[in-house]
Amino acid sequence: MRIPKSPPNPVDILKSLADPDRFLDISRLVTSPYVSGKYLHWDKLAYYPPPAGLNHREWWLGLKLKRDGQEVPLRDKAGEPFLFTLAGMLQKSLRDIDLHGGGPPHALAPVNKDVRDRYLVRSLIEEAFTSSQLEGAASTRVIAKELARGERQPKDRGERMILNNYQTMRHILEIKDKPLSKEIVFEIQRKITENALDDPTGAGRFRRPNEPIAVSDSDGNDLHVPPQAGELEQRMEALCAFANDGDDGDAFYIHPVVRSMILHFQLAYDHPFIDGNGRTARALFYWSMLKHGYELFEFVSISHAILNSSIQYGRAFLETETDGNDLTYFLIYHAEVVNRAILDLNRYIERRTAELETLEADLRGLTNLNNRQRDLIYHALRHPGYEYTVESHRASHNVSRQTSDNDLRELVKLGLLRETRRGKVKRLTAAPDLEQRLRR
Repeated sequence: MRIPKSPPNPVDILKSLADPDRFLDISRLVTSPYVSGKYLHWDKLAYYPPPAGLNHREWWLGLKLKRDGQEVPLRDKAGEPFLFTLAGMLQKSLRDIDLHGGGPPHALAPVNKDVRDRYLVRSLIEEAFTSSQLEGAASTRVIAKELARGERQPKDRGERMILNNYQTMRHILEIKDKPLSKEIVFEIQRKITENALDDPTGAGRFRRPNEPIAVSDSDGNDLHVPPQAGELEQRMEALCAFANDGDDGDAFYIHPVVRSMILHFQLAYDHPFIDGNGRTARALFYWSMLKHGYELFEFVSISHAILNSSIQYGRAFLETETDGNDLTYFLIYHAEVVNRAILDLNRYIERRTAELETLEADLRGLTNLNNRQRDLIYHALRHPGYEYTVESHRASHNVSRQTSDNDLRELVKLGLLRETRRGKVKRLTAAPDLEQRLRR
């Protein structure tokens, strides 16, 4: 990946203006139809013709003067603050996230806890799988599901990464109401990297001075050199303080989604660990979103959207770093990713709902099932994991125990139910591949 060209210093451009009135011309002429509504880095701006009467350097000066940056209490490795501008396109994305991401998916509102749990597990598996892919793990979604369900033990490092990510995401749900601390961040990184490091002692601690690290491209070119190891303790304190700061503690308000995205950026920028930094950074984003009441993010996978735009993901970091720590580039990209992830989730839920309705309609035509059996299968499709007994089926349909037992035995023979025993009571649950069996 090519590092974006660093922009000219606006102060230097300002000093080079021979005519003081030229500054007024720049302020008036800065708007261009070519870039209206966009937030362009100098590296991209150079490919557009400037407004009539301006050269590219003057145009850049005018744009920078209109970008009213708000500082955040986090610093780069040179001690300079990061800042961001609430550009129009960022504000629109934040509005969409607030509108569609503030609670659980609307499509899940009318369904039961079992179905919600199934969607939750699906989303956690998807996030674990794609987050691991971003870090180079090679596997399949089928294997990821088997790992998450305990049907398979990891056979290589890639599979271990997926399982670790899945377990970490479940852990995030458990700690979402706790204030962030160094110990919690360490625990997240430890869970992410457990049994997946060349040096097992690298889990749950800062990298050391004798462990230099850099973010490089596929050709081995360094794209980002993180702060020195000796600074990490202080930087982690600042990160946790920023994460835990409420609206009342701020000198100015920071939108909670913006705060969550900045946590993602800063942990990745600091790269405090020998491995697992990207996955830890994305986990902190989830922790922060859930902490701030965005319940939908139990079900959303941002890594899937990032995986489909991984070049833009890396470029967003680089544009921020090369343009005076302007986080706006990263925030705009990240907000777009979040909205795509929300859209993907709602499309998935709508598709699954339609599939179940079609499957239930098809079941009505099955002559080898009686009405009681069809009702039970309808219920099993909507309540995965539910346990049935001869007595519960008998009571539901007001039939004899013998008739109830015959119904269930036939469903077991067809492979639609699985039989287990707990004590003396026979219990039945839907086959794991119930939908596939019904479609045969």
